[in-house]
Amino acid sequence: MSASRTGREAATLLVIAKEPVPGRVKTRLTPPYTPEEAAMLAEAALTDTLHTLLRTPARRRLLVLRGTPGPWLPPGFDVVPQAPGGLDEQIAAAFAHCEDGPALLVGMDTPQLTPELLSGVGRDGHDAWFGPAADGGFWALGFADPARAGSVVRGVPMSTDRTGAIQRSRLTEAGLTAADLPVLRDVDTAADAARVAACCPPGSRFAAALASLAEVAR
Repeated sequence: MSASRTGREAATLLVIAKEPVPGRVKTRLTPPYTPEEAAMLAEAALTDTLHTLLRTPARRRLLVLRGTPGPWLPPGFDVVPQAPGGLDEQIAAAFAHCEDGPALLVGMDTPQLTPELLSGVGRDGHDAWFGPAADGGFWALGFADPARAGSVVRGVPMSTDRTGAIQRSRLTEAGLTAADLPVLRDVDTAADAARVAACCPPGSRFAAALASLAEVAR
């Protein structure tokens, strides 16, 4: 019996992200932050996420990027471009870069993520993994067989307060046994940023960046 069928195989880990360019990322943070400050926070959140995945056991790590890699990208990631189309198409296409075996995709908006939150992915015998977000979306989505992703993700309306519920239902409707990961809050607004920073582990770049902006504002 293969490792994937025993549920003990390390997953391929993917991060889907935008290059942190002012005016193109985290636009809901402006105001109160300037586009440059919002991009700084986005870069810090992305960097925290990438380093968390480096500390998480994985068979492979992929950055699915819109834009160009910068000095914030640590070694250890293969970089592939985001596909055209809506977010559902981009997520489906991201899983197409994965080989056989479990794969989990996360976004760049949850710098409070820790390796411990992902410890069961690929090893607990489930067909899928789902990380709900506090705003009604989702921060993580994974499949024991990445080839199932396309049919389950395509057509899900993204960026609504029902996105997560619809995507979770799709997993069940497809006959997949899904494990629910903890609810996390995305960084969308300034209020979100403050609440997320308070939950970040010690050494968080995002929490430090937010604190530095608060110091400047005094």
